Amino acid sequence: MIVAESIAQAKDAAERIEIVFGDLPANAATDRATNDDTPDVWDENPGNVAAVYQVGDAQGTESAFASAAHVVKRRFVISRVHAQYMEPRGVLGEYDEADGQYTLTVDAQYPHRVRHVLSEFILKVSERDVRVVCGDIGGGFGAKGWQYVEHRLALWAARKLGRPIKWTCERSEVLLADEHARDDVTDAELALDANGSMLALRVQTQVNVGAYVSSVRNFGPAIGAVGLLVGTYAIPKAHVTVICVQTNTNPTAPYRGAGRPNANFVIERMVDEAARELNIDRIELRRQNLIPPTAMPNKTPLTFTYDCGAFELGLDKLLDLADVANFEVRRAESQKRGCLRGLGIANAIEQAAGIEMEFAEIRFNRSGSALILVGTKNQGQGHETMYQRIAADCLGLDISQFRVVEGDTDKVAYGVGTMGSRSAVMGGSAVYLAAHKVIAKAKRIAAHLMEVSEDDLAFENGRFTVAGTDRSIALKELARRAFEPAWLPHGLEPGLYETATFGDTRYTFPNGCHACEVEIDPETGEVQIVSYAVVEDVGTVINPITLAGQMHGGIAQGAGQILTEQIVYDDTAQLLSGSLMDYALPRAIDIPPILTESNPVPTKQNPLGVKGAGEAGTCGAMPAVMNAITDALAQVGVTALDMPATPARVWKALNNRTQ
Repeated sequence: MIVAESIAQAKDAAERIEIVFGDLPANAATDRATNDDTPDVWDENPGNVAAVYQVGDAQGTESAFASAAHVVKRRFVISRVHAQYMEPRGVLGEYDEADGQYTLTVDAQYPHRVRHVLSEFILKVSERDVRVVCGDIGGGFGAKGWQYVEHRLALWAARKLGRPIKWTCERSEVLLADEHARDDVTDAELALDANGSMLALRVQTQVNVGAYVSSVRNFGPAIGAVGLLVGTYAIPKAHVTVICVQTNTNPTAPYRGAGRPNANFVIERMVDEAARELNIDRIELRRQNLIPPTAMPNKTPLTFTYDCGAFELGLDKLLDLADVANFEVRRAESQKRGCLRGLGIANAIEQAAGIEMEFAEIRFNRSGSALILVGTKNQGQGHETMYQRIAADCLGLDISQFRVVEGDTDKVAYGVGTMGSRSAVMGGSAVYLAAHKVIAKAKRIAAHLMEVSEDDLAFENGRFTVAGTDRSIALKELARRAFEPAWLPHGLEPGLYETATFGDTRYTFPNGCHACEVEIDPETGEVQIVSYAVVEDVGTVINPITLAGQMHGGIAQGAGQILTEQIVYDDTAQLLSGSLMDYALPRAIDIPPILTESNPVPTKQNPLGVKGAGEAGTCGAMPAVMNAITDALAQVGVTALDMPATPARVWKALNNRTQ
């Protein structure tokens, strides 16, 4: 660690340090990590296997395969990627000698959890002596969720030197300094009967967790979402084996979807491949095997129980929205221009929320305005508007009367944070419960002031009204009276501020259906997404505008992984894609206008009926875009292509096919 007055001084000092490295054999390829001739990353872990996870009915699955009329087998490679948030990571560490408090200003998704780890496991001080402050953090996507070494070093140096210490990751450093994501190789088998009904699914996945296993973050994406490998389909039997392997590469950790896009990619690619191999219409194959609403709640063969969903209705809505009936006309028009056109369909489902608990407080001022304090952390999703709208709808006040506070462990009592599409479900439900506690207390005050029974009062549009009369009193007036003990019922605590926690540990299951159309220029291999449509079930829709934004952003990130994004190491484990000249992000021109429509089936697992929306777009985009590309290439005999579908790879696949 180098501490200096300026970046220039620090870089000059770094150049004065001479390090002599001894070359050792390297191991960087996911599919070869367990080979006998592959070097071990750690002597203590021969064979490079860090963990093995199995789930499902192995014997029942084997029996189903033995009786199947058709078995379709495929291998899928899911590339290693990086979150590439708008704002690289940064830290400001401070230490106040007078009161013995550390203050970390940082771009993290879980402020309270960062505080806990720093205090209990690293600094070994009381949590009261550590404050974590997170402002707008310029995107997170999972990669900013947890502890990085710069957090603790900045605080340590601040105390040692008696001065604030700031560190900012430069854009040229992020691909070297940050956690990566995805990176697995999957062998999948799908068994079907003679009529096209799915009988069983068998999957083995080798997941690259990098060189260091530092926490459950490294294993979470690998094993947490395997239950979704059966997708939205009524597959009776399934068995999955996940092998986590170590290589001389950066650790992998959650990234938008945290394994759910991978699972959706595998099952939806398998459905398309099965339809093509068995000469069955891919849409009808999906329709035939979808779980019907009458089967809800549905216990799948892989851990999860889907509580609700209308999957076939979503498919039907999508076919209309995307005008699939006229696709062949558009394909013929593309052929006239010498282009290959493909259509990709994907049913997507993910598990969301259901992780620990969340806290909220509504704190009224005498004027009738209020603070909403929540333990989640906004990264650009629009939490402020969402929480304001929930409180305003509950309390009958204008959203301008509320200000949202997040991301400060000295202001917000507790919080788990923002990840896994949980903020609306967990944080929103906590705000809802706190608002109803406010109503209950205000109702006692209103009954006392108007000398009626609480049972005689109705609350609507921010006012309590005596049934059958025009007598009423506004909540804003009650907020003022709540701070005057003389106006309150005997024994009622003055003030109007309530807290609530919501802690349902059951997952919700956002789902949807995606349609993507691409055009491929055979002369150059360039792939262009020409249209995209999605019908989503995220339960109750709180804010349609921010929902559309979440869908658009998630789809862009999923499409980016399919089209251009890839972290690449050479055989010596040297990072080759170390800048945005080498790691290609999707551009605005790569993403067309996206048509969106809702198919809401509210869940009963939380008071709002919401399911979560942050990662749904990515879960469906990866299989939809790749299915479109393979559909286009299949017309000319190209049967296999791994992501990313760069022009060079597509051109090579087309060229090899003609030789």
